[in-house]
Amino acid sequence: MQRLEYKYLISERQALLVREFVRSHLELDEYGVNQPDCSYTIHSLYLDSDDLRTYWDTINGNKNRFKLRLRYYGAAPDAPVFFEIKRRVNDAILKQRGGVHRHAVPLLLAGHLPGPEHLLNNQPKQLVALQRFCQLMLDLRASPKAHVCYRREAWISTHDNSARVTMDREVLVAPEFTARLGLELDGPVRPFGHQVILELKFTGRFPRWFQDLVETFGLFRASAAKYVDGLTELGIEKFQRGVHTLAFGGPKGAPARAVARRRAADLELAD
Repeated sequence: MQRLEYKYLISERQALLVREFVRSHLELDEYGVNQPDCSYTIHSLYLDSDDLRTYWDTINGNKNRFKLRLRYYGAAPDAPVFFEIKRRVNDAILKQRGGVHRHAVPLLLAGHLPGPEHLLNNQPKQLVALQRFCQLMLDLRASPKAHVCYRREAWISTHDNSARVTMDREVLVAPEFTARLGLELDGPVRPFGHQVILELKFTGRFPRWFQDLVETFGLFRASAAKYVDGLTELGIEKFQRGVHTLAFGGPKGAPARAVARRRAADLELAD
């Protein structure tokens, strides 16, 4: 079954009303239970090439594209780190991820051959995901570029994976060129201000109650790619190393930020 994700930018007031609407169809996931704001913090370290190929693939609207990121939820020495590939094929979203011991991260990012000893468990699909991540990383010569942090409220189905709703708040993005995997961001921007990113995720058909939600609150799909919008806000010249923006779509002499915003305006960007 294809997994699709529709994004909407809403106000905090709308988010509270959406929460009450969704509550009658889904349950809060285990990490948000007992949290005063129903949310938990997610950190992601995005990798890209020095010419920002994955950034420009999104800006240019390439139908088949991917992003590489390390996702983590804490800074303890034994806290897991997940190597994730998020791939868009036409409109479908495909994800692969492998959970890794934190001490193995520097080795893997340095090009060490991934093996079962690096994984949190011995599931073959996780090893395949890790191997694929490392291959794509080496092909791109990708390295850490940005630290993305936000608070996630997630609602899930109790009987299948056909529908899921998330609301992401307080999105922060900052340059990060190391794999220190910390919790603090150095000079972050808030590319979405105080808006909340609502995502409706589903497999197969768009659920009827999703349509009711969209119509009830008068929602319109929007662009909301955390990594891409964050780099655009910060200025991509801070992330490129000796590469002119002409290589992947930035016209010579035009400010990269203006170029990216103009192109992003008509695109549905995937995070």
